[in-house]
Amino acid sequence: MNPARTVIAAVGHPFPAVAAIGPLRRQLLPYLAGIGHPRHVALTFDDGPHPDATPELLDLLDRAGVRATFFLLGRMAEELPEVARAVADAGHEVGVHGYEHRLLLKQGPAATRLDISRATAAIIAVTGVRPRWWRPPYGVANAAALLEARRLGLRPVLWTTWGRDWTRTCTPDSVYRSIMRKLGGGGTILLHDSDHWAAPKCWLSMLGALPAILTTCRARGLAVGPLAEHGIRTATSTSGRAGSSARPLW
Repeated sequence: MNPARTVIAAVGHPFPAVAAIGPLRRQLLPYLAGIGHPRHVALTFDDGPHPDATPELLDLLDRAGVRATFFLLGRMAEELPEVARAVADAGHEVGVHGYEHRLLLKQGPAATRLDISRATAAIIAVTGVRPRWWRPPYGVANAAALLEARRLGLRPVLWTTWGRDWTRTCTPDSVYRSIMRKLGGGGTILLHDSDHWAAPKCWLSMLGALPAILTTCRARGLAVGPLAEHGIRTATSTSGRAGSSARPLW
């Protein structure tokens, strides 16, 4: 990292990027929120791989004929290399969620950069695929993280709707209703194929809700797929159309 970027990272490090504040994220930073083509929905999963949840999810998606984006944790990819490789081998897109599932604001700039670079290297080594996307744990980034992601060629992307599928009280119906409450064309869905940092077996509710989510999307005429097919707008797009090739400002 050059000296100027080091200063920016150090000074800006305590200040989080717009993250879990949905209205601000969608209105001010559509490229960060994951807003894409109005006839497409991006399906994404965080916190994997998991020894039980991920294989079951892969089987469900295969039977549905759907591909998705999996934001993997570097440590879990190293611990479960066969499962991580199975994600890529099944034709799904892999992204970076960090090495450890830690809130970046609790780490210094050097530790932040190391977490992202270590995760990226681990995922490449295990899957043989170079990730294109990065999503920070808890959806909270900072200057050091954004600069390191840019250096590694990773594009940050969050979500427009989530299933709250990490709680002890979640059910397939609650996950479905939470997703559908804010899902529209061009949206990005956040779900989890893991309980590493959540209530035990909460992923069963995600699996129970997913068929209905896919069915409803199709009934609305919305294609479901990975972020690579989503046509996300960029920060510098003057036309506001999805799929612009303009350079993002992150």
